[in-house]
Amino acid sequence: MTPADVLKLITEKEARFADLRFTDTIGKEQHVTVPTRLVDEGFFRDGKMFDGSSIAGWKGINESDMILMPDPATAVIDPFYEETTVDLRCDVVEPTTMQGYERDPRSLAKRAEAYLKSSGIADSALFGPENEFFIFDNVTVSSSMNGCAYEVDSYEGAWNAGKTYEDSNKGHRPGIKGGYFPVPPVDSQQDIRTAMSMACEQLGLKFEVHHHEVATAGQGEINVAANTLTKKADEVQILKYALQNVAHAQGKTLTFMPKPIVGDNGNGMHVHQSLQKEGKALFAGDKYGGLSDIALYYIGGIIKHARAINAFTNASTNSYKRLVPGFEAPVKLAYSARNRSASIRIPWISNPKGRRIEVRFPDATANPYFAFTSMLLAGLDGIQNKIHPGDPADKDLYDLEPEEDKKIPTVCHSLDMALDYLDKDRGFLKAGGVFTDDLIDAYIELKMKEVTRLRMTTHPIEVEMYYSL
Repeated sequence: MTPADVLKLITEKEARFADLRFTDTIGKEQHVTVPTRLVDEGFFRDGKMFDGSSIAGWKGINESDMILMPDPATAVIDPFYEETTVDLRCDVVEPTTMQGYERDPRSLAKRAEAYLKSSGIADSALFGPENEFFIFDNVTVSSSMNGCAYEVDSYEGAWNAGKTYEDSNKGHRPGIKGGYFPVPPVDSQQDIRTAMSMACEQLGLKFEVHHHEVATAGQGEINVAANTLTKKADEVQILKYALQNVAHAQGKTLTFMPKPIVGDNGNGMHVHQSLQKEGKALFAGDKYGGLSDIALYYIGGIIKHARAINAFTNASTNSYKRLVPGFEAPVKLAYSARNRSASIRIPWISNPKGRRIEVRFPDATANPYFAFTSMLLAGLDGIQNKIHPGDPADKDLYDLEPEEDKKIPTVCHSLDMALDYLDKDRGFLKAGGVFTDDLIDAYIELKMKEVTRLRMTTHPIEVEMYYSL
């Protein structure tokens, strides 16, 4: 879609407003709204000025002026606003250079795609994340100097089997680890997931499948078609927006938080990925799992840099309550065509053109632009340096002999550990000027504030364990 197409869309739909969208450092989408009478051909050349100092991790107050540069190809009518509004995704541009701001996640993703092409290895990378979520009926949170607590609730929650409701307890609900995936009425959220999927379609996404996930209490998954790096990161933001707003409109609340409930499966974001060149699938070959040497080296790069990557793919303190050894979470840095306990899986594909790998440790607290880019750069480093990942792991990785188990590395066990690895292993991220030291340092500083806040807060379990000592 060109600027002229956007202007035609505005006229045809009688849109009165344009909503300019961008993503901040931690991955939260932000917006500012302007009347469409200000949107003309020049608007797509000059953009909209805004105050960058108000965004956490960005500019200081002494250098705050920045430009939101709308991408006409992303224009779509927003299905949630009362007044007809066109959504436009934006790059954040430095007014002095008119180049993408180095800390802007979308500009970074574009730099990564440019670097991929310049490397000569491939001309595009496809990403297909599987974003899991919980739909709850209620959530309460309190945190003060003398105590803290939270509670989530869902009619579907196994803990509500004995509860009396005004209109009666119907008794049909998934038990713990019983959500994958009985038909209604056990699955009470078929219709709301369908509404969410339709909203995704309205916003330009290609819906492929939705279903209940393993956990009790309304865990679900909605998948859309794979896309190239920047477009797919855009689509993750669109998906989150669509799902949370449909839930909100229906009196529900939806979260992508990795571990909102204890003792059942958490929310992951398994990321399928592959490389293409001149229409050829570069991951297809005659090696293990139908992979090529390029694909194996790509895996080798991800395994080598996984702990630094964790800082972007598992970007919350809560992420590491999902990544706990001994459970179903993919903490072992190994690859397999059969073993889902490995952190990298090779899905079975009938058509070699679709050959890909699936990285299973990420979750949706990640900033998708940073997460996809960091995995791509690690994979490219593996290809460029021919880092072989070793033998595949087709055994049950949680039933190994102790000596064998020690030989398999694991992902990080905390966010501060991941940030430490990122600080020390950042060279591969700076290839092609994609990430910069300035961006990495700012990210670490911002995320360490989250770590420190949690470190300073007494946990109810600590009171339970230590109060009487």
